Formats: sequence, C-alpha cells, structure tokens
Amino acid sequence: MKALNVISLVLIILGGLNWLSVGLFEYDVVSEIFGGADEVGSRIVYTVVGVAALYALSLLPKVSKD
Repeated sequence: MKALNVISLVLIILGGLNWLSVGLFEYDVVSEIFGGADEVGSRIVYTVVGVAALYALSLLPKVSKD
C-alpha cells in the first residue's frame, strides 16, 4: 500500500508541474509529448493523474491526524 501512496504522490506532483507550465508559459508538456490534448495518449495521462488525485483524497484523513 505504501508504494501506491508514493506513486500517487509522484503522479500528482507531475500533474501539478504540468499545470504550472500551462499557467506560466502556456505550454502543456503532456499534449506536446502526445501530439495534442485530444489525443488518446494525453487523455490517458490526464485520466491517470486524475485517478491518482482521487486516491490521494482517501489519504487526507491519515495526513490530518499527524
């Protein structure tokens, strides 16, 4: 279970960095890699990062205890 937590955290950080590049530079790294935001590869990456964020919501009570 700890590995899943780390993977989720890494995906969320990478997704956040991608949004930072979009906000500051109007440059979407994921869409550049896969050829556009509407391409299948981009949609898969966005979905996986979103699922990781949903999973991280379940970790919130554990973090708030500490």
